[in-house]
Amino acid sequence: MEVTLLEMLEARERRANRQRELLSAHGKTMVCFTMNIAGPVKNNALIRRGYTLGRKLLREQLAIAGIPVVYFEEIRENTGNEAFFLLDAEPLAVKSVTTEIEDCAPVGRLFDMDVLCPDGRKVDRQELGREGRKCLICGGMAQGCARSRAHSVAELQQKTWGILCDALDTVDSADAARLATQALLYEVAATPKPGLVDRENSGSHKDMDFFTFQASAAALYPYFSQCVKIGRTTEDPRETFRRLRLPGKLAEGEMLHATGGVNTHKGAIFSMGILCGALGRLERQQWSDPKAVLAECAAMTKGLVNSDYVNLTLETAKTAGQKLYLQYGITGVRGQAEAGFPAVFHVGLPKLEAALAAGKSINEAGCAALLAMLASTADTNMIHRGGYELAKEASQKLRALLEKEPFPSPETLEALDAEFIKKNLSPGGTADLLSLTYMLHFLKEEPHE
Repeated sequence: MEVTLLEMLEARERRANRQRELLSAHGKTMVCFTMNIAGPVKNNALIRRGYTLGRKLLREQLAIAGIPVVYFEEIRENTGNEAFFLLDAEPLAVKSVTTEIEDCAPVGRLFDMDVLCPDGRKVDRQELGREGRKCLICGGMAQGCARSRAHSVAELQQKTWGILCDALDTVDSADAARLATQALLYEVAATPKPGLVDRENSGSHKDMDFFTFQASAAALYPYFSQCVKIGRTTEDPRETFRRLRLPGKLAEGEMLHATGGVNTHKGAIFSMGILCGALGRLERQQWSDPKAVLAECAAMTKGLVNSDYVNLTLETAKTAGQKLYLQYGITGVRGQAEAGFPAVFHVGLPKLEAALAAGKSINEAGCAALLAMLASTADTNMIHRGGYELAKEASQKLRALLEKEPFPSPETLEALDAEFIKKNLSPGGTADLLSLTYMLHFLKEEPHE
């Protein structure tokens, strides 16, 4: 919404009055944080996100500097977003923090973090030996360009939107990659997990351990970030998925390089890559809505099972997954993706959150979610290792167990682990679904303003 010059003047006067009131009431150093936005539009979703990022950066850097916030207040109007921080610190120490943010943060040039002494005097950056603010367009001194009106409002607006979009896209891709990597690390750390690598043992696997998984997860961080960027730069959801395929293959190579040739996360590269691509396609506020995220995953992979398995016969089938599809109609992770990962949405995530609500730890909740999904979903890795009937029998046993013990004890899980290891069973496909479950939980907990 556009605002008038009169509205801006009134907002400026109101802000000055509020500054005087707060300084008088608290007698502390103040930071008054606003956004430097050219043109008649002073607030919208993009500007609010930039402001929220600045507020977060300021809080974090003040905490690092050991500067306590004794009072905080903010105002959000069409005329812009304003934050008032009252701080128990010397003005120059605070100014050092704010100037570093303004000069170094990706959106810093759009931040106005004025530092006021308790008597109302504004601290100048030259008191720290720093130069004045630079112009957005030409890099010259901002005051000179502003006085001479060297650049048009349209130029300034275009530059402003570019700075905001680039910085927030970078933040979003980094946040998603961080949470995706965290989800992989939480999955392998959940202990004890029947037949799977965890902190206690290597389950039914002889070629990998807990540290192999950590190396693999770390290697995949750049891939997850790239998936978000691909989602953000493609319009059609199926085109997003198509463009994820080559990066997925390259990520598989990075995984094998990090693990010395061991396949730790091939399934996660596929499923978590799709989820990260879906995040890139959505507004940040939608990330906390599992239904919206998984619906986008389904849209991206629509028709995947048919396209990958069309004209497939027992004579032409090469992979275990292809043969299971022909023999039993099991669609595996492709079917899960195309349906929006129903095992995660309807089983894994509710079980995880129910366990947490019951006071269980994130470790215990993850183990419970794993068993619940394994009890209700055909795991192709289980079938490949033990055969269809044995995998089916294991799922039936788990369903009966969960009816008696909704959140299995460590002793129960350890007994299952021993049984799975003896039978050489490993629910690797369900472990990938547990990573997605953790990821969606993290996304719900993460602030997405």
